[in-house]
Amino acid sequence: MTQLLKWIGILATMVIVIIVPLYTWTEPTQQEKLLDEYYTDAVLASTELYAINCAVCHGAAGEGIGDTPTLNSDAVRMMSETDLSRVISRGRSNTLMAAWAGEEGGIFSNPQIDDFVTFIQQVNWEFVEVRIQEMGLTPPEVIEMGVSDEMLASLAALPNGDALSSGLLVYAENCAACHGANGAGTIIAPAIDSNDLRAMPQEEIVELVTKGVPGTLMASWGNLLTPDEISSVVDLILRWRELLQADIEFPEVEVMSIPSSPELIAEGERLFNITCKSCHGVDGYGSPMAPAVINQIFLSETPDAAIYQIIAGGVPDTLMPAWGSRLTDRDIQSLVAFMRSMEPSAPVILPPILGD
Repeated sequence: MTQLLKWIGILATMVIVIIVPLYTWTEPTQQEKLLDEYYTDAVLASTELYAINCAVCHGAAGEGIGDTPTLNSDAVRMMSETDLSRVISRGRSNTLMAAWAGEEGGIFSNPQIDDFVTFIQQVNWEFVEVRIQEMGLTPPEVIEMGVSDEMLASLAALPNGDALSSGLLVYAENCAACHGANGAGTIIAPAIDSNDLRAMPQEEIVELVTKGVPGTLMASWGNLLTPDEISSVVDLILRWRELLQADIEFPEVEVMSIPSSPELIAEGERLFNITCKSCHGVDGYGSPMAPAVINQIFLSETPDAAIYQIIAGGVPDTLMPAWGSRLTDRDIQSLVAFMRSMEPSAPVILPPILGD
């Protein structure tokens, strides 16, 4: 019996001598495999959430659209997990970046935000872009007024032409989407080629641009443009007639008028799923970040022209951006047509009662 126990002890020792080093050698590989599986699961889970909620601003490939910053950069990938989590959870003040954490009024759970942090640090953006295309959620591109070299050369030949050129570049980037590339105005904003406007004192126009116009879609630009930029665009406005008399050729703006149709409504539904539901909810019934728009009260009280203006010009001091620089006239009309088509079946949704 003693001899048997002796051999059992020897065998047990040999097993330990063999197994422990083998386990020590294979354990890091197992841990790496589990970590890779976690990263893969987090990225896959976040890709569709990103497509539905984030791509409309940050782009299908994380490239950033308009003034929205890119996510596809080493600088963002190298941010600490804590900083990334904080930005996603709480948003950024004075920007369109909303707070997405549930406790901050958003729609994401803490585990989803953790997955998003992993997603940003680990994702292959080419995969994301392809997946978003497959889902039919590729966001619309920014529409910009083109300023040709010929236009700038023509302006430079005029007195104080450099200032006019600077003003035109500011106007093209920030103003043309609402006021029109040719200054003739659009359905959402008045013409700046106006005798009444030119009759105003220059300092009043500067104040108007700087502070905005309450009760309209004219936002304040004082925090977005420098005083020199505002001054240059005001000079451009005051000399607009002079530019036309000098045969400066501005692009013509065609105002489209398209009646509602099944095709237009279908286009609007597709765009709504891309651009609107991330904030207004999957059914348009609202979320903690944005009010209900498929809502009997809103639709019955808001005419089509006003809905068009809200979409195109945004709502100052809210998270509602101006879509006029990214959607065509037909795009916006299709959204209006879709929303209007939902009015007969839309529920009555009262606005939330905010506590003190």
